[in-house]
Amino acid sequence: MSVEVGLVAASDLGRCPTPLLAVAVGDKRGQAVLPDLPSVLAEAMHAVRTDMRGRVGHVVIAHTGLAQGPERVAFIGVGAWGEWDAEAVRRFAGRAVRAAESRDLASLSIHVAVGDLDPSVAVQAATEGGVLASWRFTELRASLDRDDTTAIPVETIHLILDGDGGKAAAEGLRVGRAIATGQNFARTLQNRPGNIATPEHLGTEAEAMAEELGLEVEVFGIERIREERMHALLAVNQGSDLEPRFIVIRHLGGKVKEPFVALVGKGLTFDAGGISIKPSQGMEEMKFDMSGGAAVMGAMRAIAEFGLPLNVVGLIPSTENLLSGKAVKPGDVIQTRGGKMVEVINTDAEGRLILADALDYAKESGVAAIVDMATLTGSVVAALGHHAIAVLGSDEQLIQDVRDAGQRAGERCWPLPLWNEYRKQLRSEAADMMNIGGRPAGTITAAWFLREFVGDVPWAHLDIAGTAYGTEPLSYQRKGGYGIPVRLLVEWLRSRLE
Repeated sequence: MSVEVGLVAASDLGRCPTPLLAVAVGDKRGQAVLPDLPSVLAEAMHAVRTDMRGRVGHVVIAHTGLAQGPERVAFIGVGAWGEWDAEAVRRFAGRAVRAAESRDLASLSIHVAVGDLDPSVAVQAATEGGVLASWRFTELRASLDRDDTTAIPVETIHLILDGDGGKAAAEGLRVGRAIATGQNFARTLQNRPGNIATPEHLGTEAEAMAEELGLEVEVFGIERIREERMHALLAVNQGSDLEPRFIVIRHLGGKVKEPFVALVGKGLTFDAGGISIKPSQGMEEMKFDMSGGAAVMGAMRAIAEFGLPLNVVGLIPSTENLLSGKAVKPGDVIQTRGGKMVEVINTDAEGRLILADALDYAKESGVAAIVDMATLTGSVVAALGHHAIAVLGSDEQLIQDVRDAGQRAGERCWPLPLWNEYRKQLRSEAADMMNIGGRPAGTITAAWFLREFVGDVPWAHLDIAGTAYGTEPLSYQRKGGYGIPVRLLVEWLRSRLE
Protein backbone atom coordinates (compact mmCIF):
# COMPACT_ATOMS: atom_id res chain seq x y z
CA MET A 1 0.00 0.00 0.00
CA SER A 2 1.32 3.44 -0.93
CA VAL A 3 -0.07 6.69 0.39
CA GLU A 4 -1.44 9.32 -2.02
CA VAL A 5 0.00 12.82 -1.62
CA GLY A 6 -1.28 15.98 -3.29
CA LEU A 7 -1.06 19.77 -3.06
CA VAL A 8 -3.99 21.96 -1.96
CA ALA A 9 -4.19 25.76 -2.31
CA ALA A 10 -3.46 27.73 0.86
CA SER A 11 -6.65 29.74 0.41
CA ASP A 12 -8.59 26.58 1.30
CA LEU A 13 -6.97 26.21 4.72
CA GLY A 14 -10.11 27.07 6.71
CA ARG A 15 -12.50 25.31 4.35
CA CYS A 16 -10.47 22.15 3.73
CA PRO A 17 -12.84 19.19 4.27
CA THR A 18 -10.38 17.06 6.19
CA PRO A 19 -10.66 14.89 9.30
CA LEU A 20 -7.43 16.42 10.59
CA LEU A 21 -5.45 19.55 9.79
CA ALA A 22 -1.87 19.57 11.14
CA VAL A 23 -0.20 22.92 11.77
CA ALA A 24 3.24 23.76 13.17
CA VAL A 25 3.54 25.72 16.40
CA GLY A 26 6.80 27.48 17.17
CA ASP A 27 8.44 28.16 20.50
CA LYS A 28 9.75 31.49 21.75
CA ARG A 29 11.17 31.62 25.26
CA GLY A 30 8.91 28.81 26.41
CA GLN A 31 5.76 30.32 24.89
CA ALA A 32 3.83 28.85 21.99
CA VAL A 33 3.84 30.87 18.77
CA LEU A 34 0.61 29.92 17.02
CA PRO A 35 0.45 30.22 13.25
CA ASP A 36 -1.69 32.76 11.44
CA LEU A 37 -4.82 30.70 10.83
CA PRO A 38 -8.23 31.67 9.35
CA SER A 39 -10.75 33.10 11.82
CA VAL A 40 -13.01 30.07 11.43
CA LEU A 41 -10.37 28.11 13.35
CA ALA A 42 -10.28 30.60 16.21
CA GLU A 43 -12.29 28.34 18.51
CA ALA A 44 -9.82 25.51 18.09
CA MET A 45 -6.90 27.87 18.70
CA HIS A 46 -8.56 29.27 21.81
CA ALA A 47 -9.09 25.76 23.16
CA VAL A 48 -5.38 24.95 23.06
CA ARG A 49 -3.77 28.26 24.03
CA THR A 50 -3.53 27.26 27.67
CA ASP A 51 -2.25 23.75 27.08
CA MET A 52 -0.09 24.18 23.97
CA ARG A 53 3.67 24.42 24.12
CA GLY A 54 5.88 24.97 21.13
CA ARG A 55 8.57 22.55 22.20
CA VAL A 56 9.49 19.88 19.69
CA GLY A 57 7.10 16.95 19.70
CA HIS A 58 4.34 18.46 21.85
CA VAL A 59 0.97 17.73 20.22
CA VAL A 60 -2.51 18.96 21.12
CA ILE A 61 -5.53 17.99 19.04
CA ALA A 62 -8.70 20.12 19.19
CA HIS A 63 -12.08 19.72 17.52
CA THR A 64 -13.21 22.73 15.49
CA GLY A 65 -16.98 22.27 15.67
CA LEU A 66 -17.19 23.28 12.01
CA ALA A 67 -19.88 21.84 9.77
CA GLN A 68 -17.58 22.44 6.81
CA GLY A 69 -13.80 22.48 6.94
CA PRO A 70 -11.32 20.69 9.19
CA GLU A 71 -12.96 18.51 11.82
CA ARG A 72 -9.87 18.63 14.03
CA VAL A 73 -6.65 20.61 14.20
CA ALA A 74 -3.44 19.01 15.43
CA PHE A 75 -1.15 21.70 16.85
CA ILE A 76 2.36 20.26 16.69
CA GLY A 77 5.35 21.86 18.41
CA VAL A 78 8.40 22.34 16.22
CA GLY A 79 10.69 24.42 18.45
CA ALA A 80 12.33 27.69 17.47
CA TRP A 81 11.46 28.91 13.97
CA GLY A 82 15.12 29.74 13.48
CA GLU A 83 15.76 25.97 13.36
CA TRP A 84 13.07 25.33 10.74
CA ASP A 85 14.97 23.39 8.09
CA ALA A 86 14.15 20.46 5.80
CA GLU A 87 14.66 17.88 8.54
CA ALA A 88 12.37 19.82 10.89
CA VAL A 89 9.69 19.79 8.17
CA ARG A 90 10.23 16.07 7.63
CA ARG A 91 9.80 15.30 11.33
CA PHE A 92 6.79 17.60 11.61
CA ALA A 93 5.07 15.77 8.75
CA GLY A 94 5.88 12.46 10.44
CA ARG A 95 4.27 13.62 13.68
CA ALA A 96 1.22 14.77 11.72
CA VAL A 97 0.79 11.24 10.35
CA ARG A 98 1.20 9.79 13.83
CA ALA A 99 -1.49 12.17 15.10
CA ALA A 100 -3.87 10.92 12.42
CA GLU A 101 -3.06 7.32 13.29
CA SER A 102 -3.81 8.00 16.95
CA ARG A 103 -7.37 8.91 15.93
CA ASP A 104 -7.74 6.07 13.37
CA LEU A 105 -7.97 8.56 10.50
CA ALA A 106 -7.19 7.42 6.96
CA SER A 107 -6.52 10.92 5.63
CA LEU A 108 -5.20 14.27 6.82
CA SER A 109 -4.03 17.65 5.61
CA ILE A 110 -0.69 19.21 6.56
CA HIS A 111 -0.09 22.94 6.53
CA VAL A 112 3.50 23.36 5.34
CA ALA A 113 5.12 26.54 6.60
CA VAL A 114 7.85 27.52 4.13
CA GLY A 115 9.68 30.08 6.25
CA ASP A 116 13.12 30.75 4.75
CA LEU A 117 13.10 27.51 2.77
CA ASP A 118 12.70 27.21 -0.96
CA PRO A 119 9.13 25.96 -1.65
CA SER A 120 10.49 22.92 -3.48
CA VAL A 121 12.64 21.99 -0.47
CA ALA A 122 9.78 22.43 2.00
CA VAL A 123 7.33 20.40 -0.07
CA GLN A 124 9.88 17.68 -0.80
CA ALA A 125 10.66 17.31 2.91
CA ALA A 126 6.98 17.27 3.91
CA THR A 127 6.26 14.67 1.24
CA GLU A 128 9.14 12.51 2.39
CA GLY A 129 8.09 12.77 6.03
CA GLY A 130 4.47 11.92 5.27
CA VAL A 131 5.16 9.01 2.92
CA LEU A 132 7.87 7.54 5.15
CA ALA A 133 5.70 7.80 8.26
CA SER A 134 2.77 6.12 6.49
CA TRP A 135 4.80 3.01 5.60
CA ARG A 136 4.11 -0.14 7.58
CA PHE A 137 5.55 -3.64 7.30
CA THR A 138 2.53 -5.91 7.61
CA GLU A 139 2.93 -8.34 4.71
CA LEU A 140 3.78 -11.27 7.00
CA ARG A 141 0.97 -10.74 9.52
CA ALA A 142 -2.04 -13.05 9.46
CA SER A 143 -3.98 -10.39 11.37
CA LEU A 144 -3.42 -6.85 12.56
CA ASP A 145 -3.55 -6.45 16.33
CA ARG A 146 -3.77 -3.12 18.08
CA ASP A 147 -0.19 -2.94 19.26
CA ASP A 148 2.58 -1.07 17.51
CA THR A 149 0.75 -1.32 14.19
CA THR A 150 -2.25 0.93 13.78
CA ALA A 151 -5.39 -0.79 12.50
CA ILE A 152 -6.28 1.98 10.05
CA PRO A 153 -3.39 3.13 7.84
CA VAL A 154 -3.10 6.66 6.49
CA GLU A 155 -3.94 6.51 2.80
CA THR A 156 -4.21 10.17 1.72
CA ILE A 157 -2.21 13.28 2.59
CA HIS A 158 -2.97 16.79 1.32
CA LEU A 159 -0.18 19.35 1.63
CA ILE A 160 -1.34 22.94 2.06
CA LEU A 161 1.55 25.19 1.16
CA ASP A 162 2.13 28.45 2.97
CA GLY A 163 2.32 30.69 -0.09
CA ASP A 164 2.30 30.00 -3.81
CA GLY A 165 4.98 27.47 -4.61
CA GLY A 166 4.01 27.05 -8.27
CA LYS A 167 6.18 24.73 -10.34
CA ALA A 168 8.80 24.51 -7.60
CA ALA A 169 6.28 23.00 -5.19
CA ALA A 170 5.07 20.52 -7.79
CA GLU A 171 8.65 19.46 -8.47
CA GLY A 172 9.31 19.07 -4.75
CA LEU A 173 6.26 16.83 -4.49
CA ARG A 174 7.37 14.71 -7.45
CA VAL A 175 10.93 14.23 -6.24
CA GLY A 176 9.98 13.76 -2.59
CA ARG A 177 7.44 11.09 -3.45
CA ALA A 178 9.98 9.18 -5.57
CA ILE A 179 12.67 9.34 -2.89
CA ALA A 180 10.35 8.26 -0.08
CA THR A 181 8.93 5.46 -2.20
CA GLY A 182 12.47 4.24 -2.89
CA GLN A 183 13.35 4.43 0.79
CA ASN A 184 10.19 2.52 1.74
CA PHE A 185 11.15 -0.14 -0.81
CA ALA A 186 14.51 -0.47 0.92
CA ARG A 187 12.78 -0.74 4.31
CA THR A 188 10.53 -3.51 3.04
CA LEU A 189 13.53 -5.48 1.81
CA GLN A 190 15.32 -4.91 5.11
CA ASN A 191 12.43 -6.14 7.21
CA ARG A 192 11.90 -9.36 5.30
CA PRO A 193 13.47 -12.24 7.23
CA GLY A 194 16.41 -14.24 5.97
CA ASN A 195 14.27 -17.18 4.87
CA ILE A 196 12.47 -14.85 2.43
CA ALA A 197 15.00 -12.17 1.51
CA THR A 198 17.63 -14.59 0.19
CA PRO A 199 20.29 -13.62 -2.37
CA GLU A 200 18.07 -15.08 -5.08
CA HIS A 201 15.14 -13.01 -3.79
CA LEU A 202 17.15 -9.79 -3.97
CA GLY A 203 18.06 -10.62 -7.55
CA THR A 204 14.41 -11.29 -8.43
CA GLU A 205 13.33 -8.01 -6.83
CA ALA A 206 16.01 -6.15 -8.79
CA GLU A 207 14.80 -7.70 -12.04
CA ALA A 208 11.18 -6.80 -11.29
CA MET A 209 12.15 -3.22 -10.42
CA ALA A 210 14.19 -2.90 -13.60
CA GLU A 211 11.30 -4.11 -15.75
CA GLU A 212 8.89 -1.71 -14.05
CA LEU A 213 11.08 1.39 -14.28
CA GLY A 214 13.20 0.86 -17.40
CA LEU A 215 16.49 0.08 -15.68
CA GLU A 216 19.08 -2.34 -17.00
CA VAL A 217 19.86 -5.28 -14.72
CA GLU A 218 22.19 -8.27 -14.65
CA VAL A 219 22.04 -10.86 -11.88
CA PHE A 220 25.14 -13.05 -11.81
CA GLY A 221 24.63 -16.63 -10.65
CA ILE A 222 27.39 -18.74 -9.19
CA GLU A 223 28.94 -19.69 -12.54
CA ARG A 224 29.19 -16.07 -13.70
CA ILE A 225 30.58 -15.12 -10.29
CA ARG A 226 33.31 -17.72 -10.79
CA GLU A 227 34.02 -16.36 -14.26
CA GLU A 228 34.35 -12.88 -12.75
CA ARG A 229 36.98 -14.22 -10.31
CA MET A 230 34.99 -13.07 -7.27
CA HIS A 231 36.82 -15.49 -5.02
CA ALA A 232 36.17 -13.56 -1.80
CA LEU A 233 32.41 -13.58 -2.37
CA LEU A 234 32.58 -17.31 -3.06
CA ALA A 235 34.65 -17.91 0.07
CA VAL A 236 32.09 -16.21 2.32
CA ASN A 237 29.35 -18.20 0.59
CA GLN A 238 31.03 -21.58 1.28
CA GLY A 239 29.15 -22.17 4.54
CA SER A 240 25.71 -21.60 3.03
CA ASP A 241 23.48 -23.99 1.10
CA LEU A 242 22.11 -21.02 -0.88
CA GLU A 243 23.98 -19.77 -3.92
CA PRO A 244 25.30 -16.19 -3.98
CA ARG A 245 24.26 -13.46 -6.36
CA PHE A 246 26.02 -10.39 -7.71
CA ILE A 247 23.48 -7.78 -8.79
CA VAL A 248 24.24 -5.04 -11.32
CA ILE A 249 21.61 -2.32 -11.86
CA ARG A 250 22.19 0.45 -14.40
CA HIS A 251 20.33 3.74 -14.74
CA LEU A 252 21.12 5.27 -18.15
CA GLY A 253 20.09 8.85 -17.47
CA GLY A 254 23.19 10.69 -18.69
CA LYS A 255 24.96 11.08 -21.99
CA VAL A 256 25.98 7.96 -23.92
CA LYS A 257 29.74 8.20 -23.23
CA GLU A 258 29.44 9.77 -19.80
CA PRO A 259 31.07 7.54 -17.14
CA PHE A 260 28.93 5.89 -14.51
CA VAL A 261 28.87 6.73 -10.83
CA ALA A 262 28.83 3.58 -8.69
CA LEU A 263 26.78 2.82 -5.59
CA VAL A 264 27.97 -0.37 -3.88
CA GLY A 265 25.97 -2.00 -1.08
CA LYS A 266 26.67 -4.98 1.15
CA GLY A 267 23.97 -7.62 0.59
CA LEU A 268 24.56 -10.08 3.43
CA THR A 269 21.06 -11.53 3.73
CA PHE A 270 21.85 -13.24 7.04
CA ASP A 271 25.03 -13.14 9.07
CA ALA A 272 25.63 -15.76 11.76
CA GLY A 273 29.31 -14.85 11.80
CA GLY A 274 30.51 -18.06 10.16
CA ILE A 275 32.93 -20.18 12.22
CA SER A 276 33.55 -17.07 14.35
CA ILE A 277 29.90 -17.38 15.35
CA LYS A 278 28.03 -14.45 16.84
CA PRO A 279 26.32 -14.59 20.26
CA SER A 280 22.77 -15.92 20.01
CA GLN A 281 21.24 -12.87 21.70
CA GLY A 282 20.14 -10.42 19.04
CA MET A 283 21.21 -12.65 16.16
CA GLU A 284 17.74 -12.31 14.62
CA GLU A 285 18.69 -8.73 13.77
CA MET A 286 21.33 -10.02 11.39
CA LYS A 287 18.67 -10.09 8.69
CA PHE A 288 19.49 -6.36 8.54
CA ASP A 289 23.05 -7.06 7.38
CA MET A 290 21.88 -6.51 3.80
CA SER A 291 20.83 -2.93 4.59
CA GLY A 292 23.53 -1.45 2.35
CA GLY A 293 22.31 -3.48 -0.61
CA ALA A 294 18.71 -2.55 0.16
CA ALA A 295 19.68 1.14 0.19
CA VAL A 296 21.31 0.81 -3.23
CA MET A 297 18.13 -0.74 -4.61
CA GLY A 298 16.00 1.97 -2.99
CA ALA A 299 18.18 4.75 -4.40
CA MET A 300 18.13 3.21 -7.88
CA ARG A 301 14.33 3.01 -7.73
CA ALA A 302 14.09 6.65 -6.70
CA ILE A 303 16.36 8.08 -9.40
CA ALA A 304 14.66 5.98 -12.08
CA GLU A 305 11.23 7.14 -10.95
CA PHE A 306 11.96 10.87 -11.16
CA GLY A 307 14.41 10.55 -14.05
CA LEU A 308 17.83 11.68 -12.81
CA PRO A 309 19.91 12.78 -15.85
CA LEU A 310 23.01 10.89 -14.76
CA ASN A 311 24.51 7.46 -15.44
CA VAL A 312 24.48 5.44 -12.23
CA VAL A 313 25.30 1.79 -11.57
CA GLY A 314 24.29 -0.08 -8.42
CA LEU A 315 26.35 -3.11 -7.37
CA ILE A 316 25.24 -5.58 -4.70
CA PRO A 317 27.27 -8.65 -3.71
CA SER A 318 24.87 -10.96 -1.88
CA THR A 319 25.24 -14.13 0.16
CA GLU A 320 24.62 -15.60 3.59
CA ASN A 321 27.44 -16.02 6.13
CA LEU A 322 26.76 -19.31 7.90
CA LEU A 323 28.85 -22.11 9.37
CA SER A 324 29.21 -25.65 8.16
CA GLY A 325 31.92 -28.15 7.32
CA LYS A 326 32.51 -26.23 4.09
CA ALA A 327 32.74 -22.78 5.66
CA VAL A 328 35.89 -20.69 5.43
CA LYS A 329 37.95 -20.99 8.64
CA PRO A 330 40.01 -18.54 10.69
CA GLY A 331 43.56 -18.79 9.37
CA ASP A 332 42.49 -19.60 5.81
CA VAL A 333 44.02 -17.52 3.03
CA ILE A 334 41.70 -16.51 0.20
CA GLN A 335 42.18 -14.60 -3.04
CA THR A 336 40.17 -11.55 -4.01
CA ARG A 337 39.04 -10.55 -7.48
CA GLY A 338 41.84 -7.99 -7.63
CA GLY A 339 44.46 -10.66 -6.90
CA LYS A 340 45.33 -9.66 -3.33
CA MET A 341 45.64 -12.54 -0.88
CA VAL A 342 43.83 -12.15 2.43
CA GLU A 343 44.37 -14.06 5.65
CA VAL A 344 41.00 -14.55 7.31
CA ILE A 345 41.46 -13.92 11.02
CA ASN A 346 37.78 -13.53 11.83
CA THR A 347 35.06 -14.99 9.61
CA ASP A 348 32.58 -12.46 11.05
CA ALA A 349 34.49 -9.73 9.21
CA GLU A 350 32.91 -10.97 5.98
CA GLY A 351 31.29 -7.81 4.67
CA ARG A 352 34.61 -6.27 3.69
CA LEU A 353 35.47 -9.47 1.79
CA ILE A 354 32.43 -9.43 -0.47
CA LEU A 355 32.72 -5.66 -0.90
CA ALA A 356 36.36 -6.07 -1.98
CA ASP A 357 35.25 -8.00 -5.05
CA ALA A 358 32.46 -5.51 -5.79
CA LEU A 359 34.77 -2.51 -5.47
CA ASP A 360 37.32 -4.11 -7.78
CA TYR A 361 34.56 -4.77 -10.31
CA ALA A 362 33.49 -1.10 -10.09
CA LYS A 363 37.08 0.11 -10.49
CA GLU A 364 37.63 -2.10 -13.52
CA SER A 365 34.41 -0.76 -15.07
CA GLY A 366 35.92 2.73 -15.25
CA VAL A 367 33.44 4.54 -13.00
CA ALA A 368 33.92 8.21 -12.13
CA ALA A 369 33.34 7.78 -8.38
CA ILE A 370 32.34 5.11 -5.89
CA VAL A 371 30.25 5.36 -2.73
CA ASP A 372 29.81 2.14 -0.81
CA MET A 373 27.62 1.52 2.22
CA ALA A 374 27.53 -1.34 4.68
CA THR A 375 26.55 -2.38 8.17
CA LEU A 376 30.23 -3.08 8.54
CA THR A 377 31.45 -2.67 12.12
CA GLY A 378 30.13 -2.63 15.65
CA SER A 379 32.94 -0.18 16.38
CA VAL A 380 31.05 2.59 14.63
CA VAL A 381 28.27 2.35 17.22
CA ALA A 382 30.83 2.77 20.00
CA ALA A 383 32.27 5.79 18.19
CA LEU A 384 29.16 7.62 16.98
CA GLY A 385 26.17 5.92 18.58
CA HIS A 386 23.02 5.76 16.50
CA HIS A 387 22.90 9.37 15.32
CA ALA A 388 25.52 9.57 12.59
CA ILE A 389 26.96 7.58 9.70
CA ALA A 390 30.73 7.24 9.65
CA VAL A 391 32.25 8.43 6.37
CA LEU A 392 35.79 7.64 5.28
CA GLY A 393 37.42 7.75 1.89
CA SER A 394 40.24 8.52 -0.48
CA ASP A 395 38.99 11.86 -1.80
CA GLU A 396 38.43 14.82 0.52
CA GLN A 397 36.11 16.65 -1.86
CA LEU A 398 33.94 13.56 -2.29
CA ILE A 399 33.78 13.09 1.49
CA GLN A 400 32.70 16.72 1.92
CA ASP A 401 30.10 16.40 -0.84
CA VAL A 402 28.66 13.30 0.83
CA ARG A 403 28.60 15.06 4.21
CA ASP A 404 26.80 18.07 2.73
CA ALA A 405 24.27 15.80 1.04
CA GLY A 406 23.65 13.97 4.30
CA GLN A 407 23.09 17.24 6.14
CA ARG A 408 20.50 18.36 3.59
CA ALA A 409 18.83 14.95 3.55
CA GLY A 410 18.66 14.52 7.33
CA GLU A 411 21.06 11.53 7.26
CA ARG A 412 24.12 13.03 8.86
CA CYS A 413 27.71 11.78 8.49
CA TRP A 414 30.85 12.30 10.51
CA PRO A 415 34.34 11.75 9.08
CA LEU A 416 36.98 9.45 10.52
CA PRO A 417 40.65 9.51 9.41
CA LEU A 418 42.38 7.05 7.10
CA TRP A 419 45.96 7.76 8.11
CA ASN A 420 48.66 5.43 6.85
CA GLU A 421 49.47 4.29 10.39
CA TYR A 422 46.16 2.42 10.56
CA ARG A 423 47.09 0.32 7.51
CA LYS A 424 49.86 -1.33 9.57
CA GLN A 425 47.24 -3.07 11.71
CA LEU A 426 46.23 -5.18 8.69
CA ARG A 427 49.71 -6.60 8.06
CA SER A 428 49.82 -10.38 7.73
CA GLU A 429 52.70 -12.81 8.02
CA ALA A 430 50.94 -15.29 5.72
CA ALA A 431 49.33 -13.11 3.02
CA ASP A 432 49.11 -9.58 1.64
CA MET A 433 46.82 -8.49 4.47
CA MET A 434 44.53 -9.70 7.22
CA ASN A 435 40.79 -9.10 7.13
CA ILE A 436 40.76 -7.40 10.54
CA GLY A 437 43.16 -5.12 12.36
CA GLY A 438 42.24 -5.85 15.97
CA ARG A 439 39.86 -3.99 18.31
CA PRO A 440 41.45 -0.51 18.18
CA ALA A 441 39.95 1.72 15.47
CA GLY A 442 37.89 -1.14 14.03
CA THR A 443 35.82 1.09 11.78
CA ILE A 444 38.92 2.74 10.37
CA THR A 445 40.85 -0.47 9.69
CA ALA A 446 37.78 -1.96 8.00
CA ALA A 447 37.66 1.06 5.70
CA TRP A 448 41.42 0.75 5.09
CA PHE A 449 40.83 -2.81 3.95
CA LEU A 450 38.29 -1.58 1.40
CA ARG A 451 40.59 1.20 0.23
CA GLU A 452 43.00 -1.45 -1.07
CA PHE A 453 40.53 -2.30 -3.85
CA VAL A 454 39.46 1.07 -5.30
CA GLY A 455 42.72 2.15 -6.92
CA ASP A 456 42.73 5.80 -7.94
CA VAL A 457 38.94 6.13 -8.27
CA PRO A 458 37.48 8.76 -5.92
CA TRP A 459 35.84 6.69 -3.19
CA ALA A 460 33.81 7.20 -0.03
CA HIS A 461 32.71 4.53 2.42
CA LEU A 462 29.63 4.82 4.64
CA ASP A 463 29.49 2.62 7.74
CA ILE A 464 25.77 2.49 8.56
CA ALA A 465 25.88 -0.18 11.28
CA GLY A 466 24.57 2.31 13.87
CA THR A 467 21.93 3.98 11.73
CA ALA A 468 20.44 1.44 9.30
CA TYR A 469 17.90 0.02 11.75
CA GLY A 470 16.84 0.45 15.34
CA THR A 471 14.24 0.45 18.09
CA GLU A 472 13.97 4.19 18.82
CA PRO A 473 12.74 5.64 15.56
CA LEU A 474 12.18 9.25 14.57
CA SER A 475 8.62 10.38 13.90
CA TYR A 476 8.73 9.28 10.25
CA GLN A 477 10.40 5.93 10.98
CA ARG A 478 9.22 2.72 12.60
CA LYS A 479 11.03 0.08 14.61
CA GLY A 480 13.14 -2.04 12.26
CA GLY A 481 14.83 -1.01 9.04
CA TYR A 482 15.08 2.71 8.29
CA GLY A 483 16.16 2.63 4.64
CA ILE A 484 19.22 4.78 5.41
CA PRO A 485 21.06 6.20 3.45
CA VAL A 486 18.68 6.36 0.44
CA ARG A 487 17.96 10.09 0.83
CA LEU A 488 21.65 10.89 1.23
CA LEU A 489 22.57 8.95 -1.90
CA VAL A 490 19.93 10.61 -4.04
CA GLU A 491 20.83 14.06 -2.73
CA TRP A 492 24.51 13.42 -3.47
CA LEU A 493 23.75 12.22 -6.99
CA ARG A 494 21.56 15.28 -7.64
CA SER A 495 24.33 17.56 -6.37
CA ARG A 496 26.70 16.14 -9.01
CA LEU A 497 24.53 17.73 -11.70
CA GLU A 498 25.49 21.14 -10.35
